[in-house]
Amino acid sequence: MRILLIGYGAMNERVARLAEERDNEIVGVIVKDSSKQYPYPAFNSISKAPEADVAIDFSNPELLLPLLEEDFTLPLVIATTGEKEKVIEKLKEKSAHMPVFFSANMSYGVHILKEIIQYAVPLLEDFDIEMIEKHHNKKVDAPSGTLVQLYDAIKEKREQSVPVYDRHESSSKREAAEIGISSQRGGTIVGEHQVLFAGHDETIEITHRAQSKDIFANGAINVADVLVNKENGYYTYNNLNEERI
Repeated sequence: MRILLIGYGAMNERVARLAEERDNEIVGVIVKDSSKQYPYPAFNSISKAPEADVAIDFSNPELLLPLLEEDFTLPLVIATTGEKEKVIEKLKEKSAHMPVFFSANMSYGVHILKEIIQYAVPLLEDFDIEMIEKHHNKKVDAPSGTLVQLYDAIKEKREQSVPVYDRHESSSKREAAEIGISSQRGGTIVGEHQVLFAGHDETIEITHRAQSKDIFANGAINVADVLVNKENGYYTYNNLNEERI
């Protein structure tokens, strides 16, 4: 594949390395300041970039959203976190003219984590739910986009759920509908997401630990491999490939 990268931070550096190891070609990078030095031709708009088979995005809404206002047709793999509703709205508009994939987490394991949690929630209807996410000390947003995605998955099954981010400010006991959400930052933790089901005299913990950022980069490349052969439409891990990526 000829791949255009949107953003060139630590994640897309990995995408470039792993994609080239798999005999793909990086045709350029889209960045905010294209006058800086990059190992690939740099552009500040998709319309100015060379022809590509797919674009892989690991950027931010500040860079991505203006690009989505441009007129182009190019399969898009989008992993931006932040301003989720606005990004999804624009991607769904674009999907009428090109195949578009969005996930706040490119790990297939995290997708399966979500499936397991959605299976467990109705079975554990009397259990309290708490959610914990841990990331490295450079991460700026909290809670993580993946935790928000997992919370949304729980709320689909337990509609009365209410997120609680600041339990330390309350002196009242926990309500059944509450889902406590905790974010921890430190060191070089790649990413950890845990859902705790707490019942009477028993607990169940379901945890996903990312041990390398390569899982996200390879996940994006795997998605791109499938997406380039898809019809126009909006895709997630739920509908991209029933045969499994």
